[in-house]
Amino acid sequence: IMPTNPAPLAFGTFYHIYNRGNNHENIFPQERNYDYFMRLWWKHISPVAETYAYCLLKNHFHAAVFVKYREDLTGFKESTSDFGNDPFSDPNGKDAAKNLSGLKQPSQYFANFFNAYARGVNIAAGRSGTLFERPFERIPVTNETYLMQLIVYIHQNPQKHKFMQNFRDWNYSSYHDLIGNAPTRLQKDKVLKLFGSREDFIRIHQEMQPLTDFEENI
Repeated sequence: IMPTNPAPLAFGTFYHIYNRGNNHENIFPQERNYDYFMRLWWKHISPVAETYAYCLLKNHFHAAVFVKYREDLTGFKESTSDFGNDPFSDPNGKDAAKNLSGLKQPSQYFANFFNAYARGVNIAAGRSGTLFERPFERIPVTNETYLMQLIVYIHQNPQKHKFMQNFRDWNYSSYHDLIGNAPTRLQKDKVLKLFGSREDFIRIHQEMQPLTDFEENI
């Protein structure tokens, strides 16, 4: 069970990130929301974390990410957000690409993402109030075996929740992007190397039984 106030995300660490709708509410009320979620995800999360896998379900989502090392953010300057505050704004007028004193903690970028997505959905759906549970959940991933199990678990989630008889038929996960040839923002090469090869990645997903009790039960 996660603590009420989980520890802030740390630089240079793998995490299982997940969250669900407040009161189990649907966080994707319209089909187009899946694409909107991922567009905002890449915009807010890519600058500070690498994404290894994800799965979007009706009332929750999962992602395996690596929060980048702080020193690797040198030379990075995030463009001004369409939603207001630029997390790299420098009140002294210095170049944020060279001065990271204004860098916020990684958790803040995820919070900014959740806020941006919720704001967009609320406007489009004419709703108000909290969309996601708070705080979002995060579990450190401590070794490669754990990371492999997590990636399989994430992809198998639609099957676990009986949305699909075969998780491969679910359209809103990273599984097909990781085995396909199209360009992707996912860490595809690193994921396939972790499993050994593309063939091993597919085989392990086929052979591993659905993980029905892995860390949490959302």
